[in-house]
Amino acid sequence: MSREIMQLIARTIRPAGGRAWHGGVTPGGALRGVDAAQARWVPAPRRHSIWALTLHIAYWNYAIRRHLEPREIPRFPRSPANWPAVPVTADEAAWRADRALLAEEQRRFAAATLRFDAAKLHRRPPGGKKWSYGDLMLGILAHDAYHTGQIQLLKRLWRGGE
Repeated sequence: MSREIMQLIARTIRPAGGRAWHGGVTPGGALRGVDAAQARWVPAPRRHSIWALTLHIAYWNYAIRRHLEPREIPRFPRSPANWPAVPVTADEAAWRADRALLAEEQRRFAAATLRFDAAKLHRRPPGGKKWSYGDLMLGILAHDAYHTGQIQLLKRLWRGGE
């Protein structure tokens, strides 16, 4: 049974058909057709852009994966960590690179999930963490779904609410 649980989590992160369990798109799927200008746009001061949300999702997939991997993992390539800085200009090459970063972090997280020993799901990572491995894995799924919904909303606002 435990192997099936890990496969279910991995399939939720990277579903084969491209649609998430809730019937909507995945974070990567939500970015299809979004150009750099749209990704960089913010609807109001002190709000996040699609680009900022993309980097935030990528970071948290990385952060949770660090707890699952038995080896040292290099630092996240963007900073600051939780909400990495978005480029000042809407550069298509930088946007492609950051979309690829998200895809790679989700791929790595799904792979780490499949390697993780499900018997440890109820245990907490070392270092006095408050949440168990299972809590962290399920939490990131909810986190990704939440922010994907925000991306979808920002796309609609960009188009004027079509």
